[in-house]
Amino acid sequence: MRLYSGPLSMFGAKARIALLEKGIACEIVNVPFDWDRGYDPKHAEVARINPKRQVPVLVDGDLELFDSSLIFEYFEDIKPEPALWPREAKARARARLTELKSDEVFFPIIMKLMGRPGEDVARAARENAQRFHADIEQQLGDRAFLCGDALSYADIAFYLAQLWGERWTAPMPQSAPRLLAWRERMTRRASVREAAATIVAYLVSQDQPIPPFLAELKAP
Repeated sequence: MRLYSGPLSMFGAKARIALLEKGIACEIVNVPFDWDRGYDPKHAEVARINPKRQVPVLVDGDLELFDSSLIFEYFEDIKPEPALWPREAKARARARLTELKSDEVFFPIIMKLMGRPGEDVARAARENAQRFHADIEQQLGDRAFLCGDALSYADIAFYLAQLWGERWTAPMPQSAPRLLAWRERMTRRASVREAAATIVAYLVSQDQPIPPFLAELKAP
């Protein structure tokens, strides 16, 4: 099995954490990345397999997949234990919805902060991010994880999305103490630490700022 990812691919990091949680052996191929050109020129295999020409791309024998959510589902099918979706139907649906909202509602808000957005655009994006944080804080309640008492793909997705939020000036607010405690628990997990440390190491190597909550992962 081979996973094509990138040093700063949020969606690739999602798949990598899932691999580590599941204990699935997989070769990680970090495709070339440049601060000016991004992922251009595209890696030949990524361009061939994914019409969107984006990572992550998974190859397992004659199976070729793209999209982190589809890759999640494949991992769950080939190695059901430990389960990373809740077993009960409604709980599983809520977890899938939370993962979808992390990727397609919250992260597009953060994308508006990348580069040099105008003041009005940036203000609106931060306000929307704050509202999303408040909603997730309420959803979390007194549970250990976003969708129950066990880690799910929803936790993995939102952890990575909020990491990018921290990088792009939409930090998790102090008014969400339970969510901050959740993030600390997530950061202590071996799988999350390994994936986050890889991101931190790359940012440091490029003289780029790192999210303050990951400062402990910076090599001495």
